[in-house]
Amino acid sequence: MTRFYEPDLGANPSNPFARDETGKLVRRSYWLDLPDQAVVMAMTAGVGANLTNDQKRAHLTDIKRDHLVDDIIVVEVLPPDRD
Repeated sequence: MTRFYEPDLGANPSNPFARDETGKLVRRSYWLDLPDQAVVMAMTAGVGANLTNDQKRAHLTDIKRDHLVDDIIVVEVLPPDRD
């Protein structure tokens, strides 16, 4: 099952990542009204900046913006193990 970001709605009831009890995005129109460039900014420097890569990917898939994954997801490069 896809793990979406679950915001603290008590602290911020108007969070654009809020979902109902069935997992449906409550503020879908917020995301659908944004142009691609604004979604990239929101996910990299705005409200979605602190989400994990998996949460970002799940959210982008849900709002049908899969084509933005390469612009948003940070590739984590790990240093080689030293023995």
